[in-house]
Amino acid sequence: MDIPFLISLVILGFGGGILSGLLGLGGAIFMIPILLYVPPLLGVGQLDMKQVAAISMVQVLAASLSGLVVHYKNRFVSRSLLLYMGLANAVGNLAGSLYSKNTNSEFLLAIFATLAIIAAIVMFVPKREQGTEIQPEDLVYNKPLATVISLAIGCFGGMVGAPGAFIYIPIMIYLLNIPTRIVIGSTLGIVLLGAIMGTIGKAATGQIIWPLAIALVIGTIPGAQLGGRLSKKTNTKHLRLAIAVIIAVTGLRMWYQVLSGH
Repeated sequence: MDIPFLISLVILGFGGGILSGLLGLGGAIFMIPILLYVPPLLGVGQLDMKQVAAISMVQVLAASLSGLVVHYKNRFVSRSLLLYMGLANAVGNLAGSLYSKNTNSEFLLAIFATLAIIAAIVMFVPKREQGTEIQPEDLVYNKPLATVISLAIGCFGGMVGAPGAFIYIPIMIYLLNIPTRIVIGSTLGIVLLGAIMGTIGKAATGQIIWPLAIALVIGTIPGAQLGGRLSKKTNTKHLRLAIAVIIAVTGLRMWYQVLSGH
């Protein structure tokens, strides 16, 4: 494995980790396109979608765990959401990651791009914050609906190597009516459980290139810690807008690749 390639992955992992901790995303929504397009631009190597999906799952695991620690200390994590949505996401991710071995890279890319665009459109809808003073332990929401949705997101996420944080955030904010800060903190815990099972599935089917995954993780962990600290100081409206823009750009770029073939 080329040293320049590994070094570039450490740096990319650090940047992805910052965004993950800041925005409450596991990191796949920006790490997947970064891993697909940046290494070839730098001339250090190239990966296909299936390889990227596998190593990004490991990166998401590290980023969500690291960022979750910070958000938990800030009291933005709901244990109830972790229990109902996290366990459902884990089951779905394991099923999707095992099935992903039988799917081709273009199909995975199309699924990821479609989900990203849908999520971005929802995030651009204006939202008045409800119950910003609510504590995570006092949160009330539709648990059966949340569980079913989480299971479905997990299945798709397991296939594409993204536990689904970019889908969870708009659903939890707009459909389940959960305050943004609790959503950002809790989503990292939900996708952590999904990422654990997704990583197990992709490892069991031999899809992970471990030296590349480890290089990403080395950069991701400190980056997510830094991003988590920055998140507490950032206005929730700005956080939502940043998430929406990142998701939209990613989805459009990927659909361009699917349609153009490059």
